[in-house]
Amino acid sequence: MAGTEIKLTEQRRVILEELRKVRTHPSADAVYDLVRKRLPRISLGTVYRNLEAMSERGMIRKLGGCQCQMRFDADVTNHYHVRCLKCGRVDDVAVETCEVLERALRERSDYAILGHHVEFIGFCPSCRCAGEDERSDQPEGAGER
Repeated sequence: MAGTEIKLTEQRRVILEELRKVRTHPSADAVYDLVRKRLPRISLGTVYRNLEAMSERGMIRKLGGCQCQMRFDADVTNHYHVRCLKCGRVDDVAVETCEVLERALRERSDYAILGHHVEFIGFCPSCRCAGEDERSDQPEGAGER
């Protein structure tokens, strides 16, 4: 469905504007809290449905995976993320994307490769500084990705 037209209703416009203002990759609940300041009558369900529709059409990026709360990013350019295993914080990583991966996949598969998503995992500075023991807090299988 990516790339198909979607009507930019006032609700979607406000959601997109609020998402573009932050670099925290907020959850749907956090987006709801931001949007409610401007549209007090909007429901959480409406925010969820609009985030889903906007991500399906490539207007925003949905970030998440196994055992992670879904986060949203208004930056749809190719870039990488790092997620804290302790608190769930997600940050952009300022490194050049690896086009070699896409080229290798095109050569070795029958897929029409449209892009790729890479997420690094670790512990953010706040969790590391708080004296957390990284080995005991690491979920099972976290190093196996």
